[in-house]
Amino acid sequence: MANTPQAKKRIRRNNRRADINKNRVSRIRTYVKKVEAALEAGDGAAAAVALAAAQPEIARGVAKGVLHKNTAARKFSRLTKRVTALA
Repeated sequence: MANTPQAKKRIRRNNRRADINKNRVSRIRTYVKKVEAALEAGDGAAAAVALAAAQPEIARGVAKGVLHKNTAARKFSRLTKRVTALA
């Protein structure tokens, strides 16, 4: 267990950051699910709109450090390919 003041502070800070990062990842997943739901429904226009909304969220996740840049690139690529194929 932490027994220095600095270690205790780091634990508090890490817990706060973990909550914030968890919310960010959850938000990204929600946007991706909206794209996938539109794809499942076969609605190309809605999928394109949802993808346009999801891309900045994914990019923000990379900028904030909650997603690896290659993971984001893979998500962009796969979703874009599916939306394009539907249209």
